[in-house]
Amino acid sequence: MLFMGLMSFGGAEDYSLLSDEALLKKVAEGDQEAFQRLYQNTDRTMYSFILSIIKHPQDAEEILQEVYLKIWTSAKSYKSQGKPLAWMFTIARNLCYMKFREQKHDSDITLEDLSGTETGEVCSEIEMAADKMVLLAALSILKEEEREIVLLHTSAGMKHREIAASLKIPLATALSRYNRAMKKLENYLREE
Repeated sequence: MLFMGLMSFGGAEDYSLLSDEALLKKVAEGDQEAFQRLYQNTDRTMYSFILSIIKHPQDAEEILQEVYLKIWTSAKSYKSQGKPLAWMFTIARNLCYMKFREQKHDSDITLEDLSGTETGEVCSEIEMAADKMVLLAALSILKEEEREIVLLHTSAGMKHREIAASLKIPLATALSRYNRAMKKLENYLREE
């Protein structure tokens, strides 16, 4: 698979000091090491962003791979604006919406998934599914922009300033949305 081949490539040059902008320019030239470093720099943030839209971890992982394949093939079309992550988020958002159009999910675990497992595995899968359902239900009460900010901060470990920059909103807006979302989650979980 092209994606795995690109990610396993190793070279002698050190790209750790390059900005994502500079890495993306090198990716446009076909530099696989730059692509690997860009992936390492942004994969957690990108996954959290995709998960905030899709809400299904397995689908989010698939879309994450599609996003990076699209970045690899479309890097030449990137217009340098100092915001490569915003460009990458646009690709991710578009692929998420394409996924929504392709299929809708009624449930994460079907009876067939549970029937072939041993007793202990069924219990742990049901418990994990229950925890996941509570988390998804809690996140579903948030507006999309609040959910994105919460997931980018908690899952990806981004600072509020980084979130504000990547979403192109003022820092005060990012902070107020985050605080409002956390209060909503706290009230929701207290009631449950």
